[in-house]
Amino acid sequence: MSEILFLCGSNEKAVITSLNVLDGDIEGSVECPADEVIAKALEDLSIDSGSDLQKVLRVHTYTSRSSAFQKLQAMLPAFRSRMGALLFLISALLSRGLENVQADRDDPSQPLVTAPFGHASQEIVNLLLSGNAAANVFDGKMDLGGGMFVNGISTPVEVGFLTLLESLNFCKVGQYLKCPRWPIWVVGSESHYTVLFALDTKVQDENELESRESQIRRAFDAQDQSGGGGFISVEGFHQVLKETNINLPSEKLEHLCGTGFIVWSEFWQVLLDLDKSLGGVKDSTGLMGKKVFDLYHFNGIAKSIVNGSQALSGTENPIQRPRLTKLRVSVPPRWTPEEFMADASGPSGEKQNSVEVSKPEPPQHAPLVDCIRTRWNRAVCNWEGDAPSIV
Repeated sequence: MSEILFLCGSNEKAVITSLNVLDGDIEGSVECPADEVIAKALEDLSIDSGSDLQKVLRVHTYTSRSSAFQKLQAMLPAFRSRMGALLFLISALLSRGLENVQADRDDPSQPLVTAPFGHASQEIVNLLLSGNAAANVFDGKMDLGGGMFVNGISTPVEVGFLTLLESLNFCKVGQYLKCPRWPIWVVGSESHYTVLFALDTKVQDENELESRESQIRRAFDAQDQSGGGGFISVEGFHQVLKETNINLPSEKLEHLCGTGFIVWSEFWQVLLDLDKSLGGVKDSTGLMGKKVFDLYHFNGIAKSIVNGSQALSGTENPIQRPRLTKLRVSVPPRWTPEEFMADASGPSGEKQNSVEVSKPEPPQHAPLVDCIRTRWNRAVCNWEGDAPSIV
């Protein structure tokens, strides 16, 4: 929490807000824990307007990280209360500065919290993840022409973001949010945020193929003025080829440029069949790039979980509790099916001894898998028990 607030405050300050009814030390006892003390103090608190909130709000500014940490630690029961999310949001906004928040946004007239359910806007999510209240999830700025720009994520982040909307082609998450410093991602669905994480930081490491793809994709996205649509102009395409040292045969170049624009998926398929000496990523073995690792997904909203005895008796109500799910993720090599079959089989159709490719387990599917595949394309996921839920 302290790091987030200082991030919002450009690493210079953190603003922490509290309520006047909580100004004293929050101390509990065995008979009455601190959380209950806070709940009782808030029982008679009624806030019907912004002016009502201003009257009871208390603002504290810190330039010392240790002092801010101590204040936040003392206020943890307050942040666990019914006012906790609102207090932390206001703290982040004031740490950034309201004028800066409005300058970050593409349309300052839109609400930061969406009615009627109180969903956080993308500006709030980006503010907490990057310290900047940009409205978009792509990298950098996008030029819409006529001197108009829209803002995305401008710097690397500690914690990333994945969204179901990308799997539905409604947006394109940039590399800053997809590849954070730590393997932790906020996962957005239509109505809720959950958390995906790994215990091993090596899941973020790129092998040779992934590193080359990232390099080419960054160059491609830099020329993409479609709002994340995944296509660029012929002029932009030639710039990509120049920057990434790709020498396409004339017939492939003419084919890709024939429609007047180049689509990423078609371009990538050409690169998969293009030799490395020409700048492609052709892998004749079919082994390059396979990864297997574990991810964990946490949904803080209570879900029904039926244990074995309840399932047998059918008489008891399901347990309601937050859910933590372990997923085994296998990311197969990025071969084309035709290429793999041609290279992995001999004349008789039998697999050659020199090429041994282990097939992934039969895949299980849930909307979370679609989110994971926006980060690791073609990932196969497996888990035990109930499917992970992102709603």
